[in-house]
Amino acid sequence: MRETRGNDNPMIKTIAQARQLIKEVKVCTVFPSKKVKHTSLFENVDLPEKQAGETGWGQKVSAVWTWKTQLPADYPDDIFYGKIKGGFAVLMDMDYMADIHFPWAYKDVRGLNSLAQYINGRVSEEPAETGTLRRMAIEEVGCTKSQFNTALKSLQITMNIVRLNHPDAARDTWVPFRELYIDVWQRYVSDE
Repeated sequence: MRETRGNDNPMIKTIAQARQLIKEVKVCTVFPSKKVKHTSLFENVDLPEKQAGETGWGQKVSAVWTWKTQLPADYPDDIFYGKIKGGFAVLMDMDYMADIHFPWAYKDVRGLNSLAQYINGRVSEEPAETGTLRRMAIEEVGCTKSQFNTALKSLQITMNIVRLNHPDAARDTWVPFRELYIDVWQRYVSDE
């Protein structure tokens, strides 16, 4: 398993090749950071960067941004999207997530702060988009946007909530981890 940062010879041009990279490296961040040991999808994509005078993101950033959502939607049995310690967005091999990452990262929501528990409760009642959840939390709990973002990130890192992997979801929609990955949940967590 390769867990080094960067690839001196990027070669990925298609989503199928991106899937293969994730299967090989097990975990990759979406964008590079010196704070993690994992390579990134961005570092391994061989598409043109934004050219001078070009509008938008350019082919490379556009592909990476699209693939981070499309990979888990197109390959739900193979690719997991989530956050790791430090709040970094990652794409992960599903078997690695189930066998190694989940048991290491999972924390019972009761051990998180009250804002995270509030958000988790809302998501458990009904899937919700980030904006909707944020508005409810600010109105009902009186938190700041920053506090909300931190709590939402904490719930992802601790494997309590996940982004819904639906190709038609235009915005990040959150669901309980246990609903999307019931087999992994039941393997490690006893609901009391």
